[in-house]
Amino acid sequence: MSQENTIDYFLKTSWQTVANKYNVIASQFGFTQAAGYILINIHKEGTSVSQIANSTGVKTTSLSRVLNNLESLGFIYREINASDKRSVKVYLTPLGREKRQIAKNVVREFNEFLDAQIPAKEREQLLESLQKINSLAASYVPNVEQDVK
Repeated sequence: MSQENTIDYFLKTSWQTVANKYNVIASQFGFTQAAGYILINIHKEGTSVSQIANSTGVKTTSLSRVLNNLESLGFIYREINASDKRSVKVYLTPLGREKRQIAKNVVREFNEFLDAQIPAKEREQLLESLQKINSLAASYVPNVEQDVK
């Protein structure tokens, strides 16, 4: 089976194309696709770092780097929970709220563009297939045989 005939190849290349498009757009507003995605997932009442990691799927080392960058840009600030020093909540600054709205608008406009180009039945089938792939990937247990010598 060639690489171009695998489901994961098309998933990866499609997502890379989307992410690259988002990065081009986001760069015009002074941030990245990853930063925009994180801004969208920070709530008004603050969001814990662990919640951001869970909702975005970003690994903690990458998340820490993006949060540090967002903080240096003045988009967010962090507060340590007074009763639990291990817990940190992230909040948006006024500038961060502006950037969050920009990110939401970009995502909304892009999805409206896709919706206008993909017929409803085809879109429904695509979403069902992607949900099924996600479920199957989560439940997949590889048959890995190790050569023990």
